[in-house]
Amino acid sequence: METYPARRTRTAGALLGTAVALAALAVWAPPAPARTELSVMTWNVCTATNPVCGLYRADEHELARRIGERVVSGPIRPDVVFLQEFCTGAARALELHLERATGRAWSMRWWAVTSADGRPYPCRPDRRGRSRGAQSIAVAVAEPEHAVTFTTHPLPAPPWYVRRAAQCVTVHARRVHACGTHLSAGTRYDDREPGAPYRTRQLARLLAIAAKPGHHVVFGGDLNVVPPDAVARRPGGARAVAPAYRDYAECDQAGAARTGRWTYQGDGIRAKLDYLFAARGRIRACHVTEAAPLSDHRPLYMRVAL
Repeated sequence: METYPARRTRTAGALLGTAVALAALAVWAPPAPARTELSVMTWNVCTATNPVCGLYRADEHELARRIGERVVSGPIRPDVVFLQEFCTGAARALELHLERATGRAWSMRWWAVTSADGRPYPCRPDRRGRSRGAQSIAVAVAEPEHAVTFTTHPLPAPPWYVRRAAQCVTVHARRVHACGTHLSAGTRYDDREPGAPYRTRQLARLLAIAAKPGHHVVFGGDLNVVPPDAVARRPGGARAVAPAYRDYAECDQAGAARTGRWTYQGDGIRAKLDYLFAARGRIRACHVTEAAPLSDHRPLYMRVAL
C-alpha cells in the first residue's frame, strides 16, 4: 500500500513536469508580428477661444472624452495624434483617458502658444470659470515614455502676433519621426502681407525639421493654407505648401492633383486647411470625418506602411 508521502511526491512531480512543459511552450511561442503600419490623426479641436465651436470652454474631462471618441471610434485608430487649439490644462486627463480607452500606454507633449511679449496665450475658462491653461499644439503617441523622444522647434512668426512651433516625436523602435504644427493664418492680425511670407517660411522650416535620415517621416496639422490646385482659394498661401507636395505625398490627394476634401468650415467658406504628409507610395488609407458642431475643423486620418 502506498503511503501518503509517496502520493504527494508523485503529485508534486507531475505538477513540476506540467510547469516545465508550459514554460517550454511559452519560450517557443512564435513572436508577435511586427507592426508594419502607422496610423495618424490630426484635429484642430477649437476649444481655446472660438465661441462658435461646441468644445469652447469644455472642461478637461469633456475635452478628453471627445478627443478619445475620435481616437477609439474613428475610421482609423491612430498611433499618433496631432492636436491644435488644445488647452494645456487637459493634457493629463487626455493621456489617462486614452490609456483607459485603448489599453495601451500613451505619452504626450504640448507646446503653449505665446504672445508677442512671451506670455502664454490663455484659453478661455471652462463653463464653471476654472482655468484651462494655455492654447497649445500637442502630440500624443501610443508608446511608453522610455520608447520615444519629444522635441519642440520654433518656427518663424510675425513679431506682432503669437509665436509658432512644431512639436515632434521620434518612436525609436519603429524608426518613426512625426511632427505636428499650427501655422499662421492669413488674417489682418497675423500673416497679413501679400503672398503669405511667414507661412512660406514656416513650411520651409517644417520640411527641414521633419526630415530625419533613416526614419519614416510623417508631418502635418492645421497649416492654414489651401492646396495649390484648389478651385476655391482662400486669400494667400496656396503656393506656400507646394514644396511639401513636391517632396512628399499628402493623405487626401488623388493622383498628381494637389488638393483634397475640405477640412475647415467657417467665415462663409469650406476649405482644406489640414494636412498629413508621408513618403510617396506609403499611404494606404485616408479619411475625413463628417462635420460636427464640436469644432470648425474635421479630423483627418491617415494610415501608412512602414
